[in-house]
Amino acid sequence: MSEQVFSNAAFDRVAVGDQLPELAIEITPTLIVSTAIASRDYQDVHHDKARAQELGSPDIFMNILTSNGLVGRYVTDWAGPEAILKSVKIRLGAPNYPGDTMVMSGEVIARREEDGNCLVDIAVAGRNAIGTHVSGTVTVDLLKTAR
Repeated sequence: MSEQVFSNAAFDRVAVGDQLPELAIEITPTLIVSTAIASRDYQDVHHDKARAQELGSPDIFMNILTSNGLVGRYVTDWAGPEAILKSVKIRLGAPNYPGDTMVMSGEVIARREEDGNCLVDIAVAGRNAIGTHVSGTVTVDLLKTAR
């Protein structure tokens, strides 16, 4: 996976329309298999290529829990270690197969103060060679001002 620099986004410095930096993630068999196992998803389509092909897929493919985790990682890498994920709502599209690269992108679509929290909504998408793998909205609670 490519490296991303932590930024410590602060609520008073974030505006609707701000773009998050893109993040390219190489989709390897090791990533697919190890994260499926780590999330206790033992479905054979995530580790057995022959079985995945029997079921109509050209290869093993990433599971939803891994996609969810990568979305969370993408946003928290931008927001910084003191940010709190409040909500992650995603949907899957095109599968992530080994040998491809998923490029994550995001845009701030709303910001508000609510019950003492500094909430920012971010539209996220992860695209690969065949289309959009994951899309959705993440809400994160940021520090009010930068430290």
